[in-house]
Parts: sequence; structure tokens; C-alpha cells
Amino acid sequence: MSTVLSYSSIKNKLHSSWKKHRTKKWLGKTITYLFVIMLVIAILAPFVWMVISSISPQVELSAKPPHWFPENPTLSRYRALIFGSSSGAAVPAATAKFLKGMRNSLVVSVITTVICVVTGTMAAYALARLPVLGKNNFMIGTLSAQMTPVIVIVIPLYLLLQQFDMIDTQRGLILLYTGFMLPTVIWVMHSYFLTIPQSLEEAALIDGCNHVTALIKVVLPLSGPGLVAVSAFTFLSSWNEFFMALIFTSSQAKTITVVVTEFSSQFGVDFGLMATGGVIGSLPPLILAFLFQRYIVEGLTAGALKGE
Repeated sequence: MSTVLSYSSIKNKLHSSWKKHRTKKWLGKTITYLFVIMLVIAILAPFVWMVISSISPQVELSAKPPHWFPENPTLSRYRALIFGSSSGAAVPAATAKFLKGMRNSLVVSVITTVICVVTGTMAAYALARLPVLGKNNFMIGTLSAQMTPVIVIVIPLYLLLQQFDMIDTQRGLILLYTGFMLPTVIWVMHSYFLTIPQSLEEAALIDGCNHVTALIKVVLPLSGPGLVAVSAFTFLSSWNEFFMALIFTSSQAKTITVVVTEFSSQFGVDFGLMATGGVIGSLPPLILAFLFQRYIVEGLTAGALKGE
């Protein structure tokens, strides 16, 4: 009898323990999913509201309570920004600069990306493979440069660019962006090169290649994800940069991030037009991020588990 009671008691305890474990597991998953949903809503809600504002008439934008879904959606702001106002309605003066701002952002971002990827890749390869004097100190210096706030050195940079007549020029922004993006490219590519077996390059050197040809013919083909990652990162950072573009440009070299903030008139700020400009301006980086997201994640995490 005692044996039966003991067996029954053990069975009940195991069943109770299993139910508690299942409840805790279910509760943990529920909390995780709720947190993920809240995080997704917090990230997407501003962009969704920006899209809704861009197609909402001005009357509905100023309505109280606000209309979450426009009753009379319109694409007039998109036509005004891309093709100009065809209806003769008054359009803020800043809209005439919108396409020029897009062009400035594209030119500055592309040239900055090319310079950073080419020079940063060569520097990272030299630091990863060649016996460079003071290599560790240089890597610490690049890491320190990444952590330096722009606002700390904005006055010396302004005086320097003013001395070389680079204020409000594309080449001035390219120089600034290159200086701030290059350390990141060097750091990421250096870590990526360390994951590539050095024996492959040694075999190429035995076959008669020098370090440059080994880099071009052996290392770079194997570094595709890393190159895509730093290229996308540099382009996105240059395209989205606002502070330096605001400080160092005044009229001719304004980028899209600065132009959008100027969508105002004598009657006040046109939030609908700002939202429209924000939607159009965010399309290139969004498309780039969606197309290369796998390579960006793979390239930026390379070297996390292996290094010197």
C-alpha cells in the first residue's frame, strides 16, 4: 500500500512540476512575443505615420482628433516635389531644391563610399597581413576616432574647410564624411580579413603574386559579404547624415536631409510636404538595406569570434 501511495505521490509531483514548467515556458514566450511586437510597432509607427501624412490633405492633418486613415488621399505633394506644381498652386521655395538635394546626397554618398571602401580595404589588408610598425596603436586610434562626437570638433573643422574654400561644396562634405567613415571601414575589413586563411595568400605568393595581386585575385573575391557590408553602411551613413550637412552647407551643396527641414512657408511649416520629402528620401536607403541585409549582417559580424 505504501508503495502504491509513494508511486502515486511521485507521479502527481512530476505532473505538477511539468505543468509549472510548461506554464513558465508559455509565459516566457508570450512576454517575448509581446516585447517583439511592441518593438516592431515602435520602429514602424513613425514611418507609417509619415506615409499617412504624406497622402493626407492639409485639412485632415490639422483635424482634431487626427485621422489615422485619410478620407481623401492625395498624391499632389509627390507630383509637386518630383515634377513641380502643375496646378499653379503655391509651393514652398524649398521644393525647387528637392531634386538638387537628392542629387547632392547621391553624389556625396557614392563618392564617399568608393573612397572609403578602396582606401579602407587596402589599409585593413596591410594591417591584417603585413608587419606594420605600431599596428595595435593604430587600431586603437581608429576605434577612438569612431567614438569622437562630431560636435566636439565642429569648430576646428569649420575653420579648416573655410581656409581651403570648401564650405558649401560637395568636396567638403565628401572629405568630412570620408574622415568619419574610414575608421569604421578599416576596423570591419580588418576583422573580416582575419577570418580568411592566410595559407591561401601564401600559395598565391609562391605562384609569383605580390601582396597587391594576392589581395585582388584571392582575398577580395572571398571578401564579398564584408565589402557589401561596409559599402552599404558607408552609403547609408552618408545619405542619412544631417548635422555636418546642416553646419557646412548653406545653399549649393545641401543634401536631402537638410532640404526636407526647409519645407516651410510664410504661413508656417508644411508637415505634409516634409513627410512626403521624408518618404521619398528614405526610399534609396530602405531599398539598399532590404536588398543587402544578409550581406550587411554577415559582414558586420565577421571576426566577432576570431581575431588576433
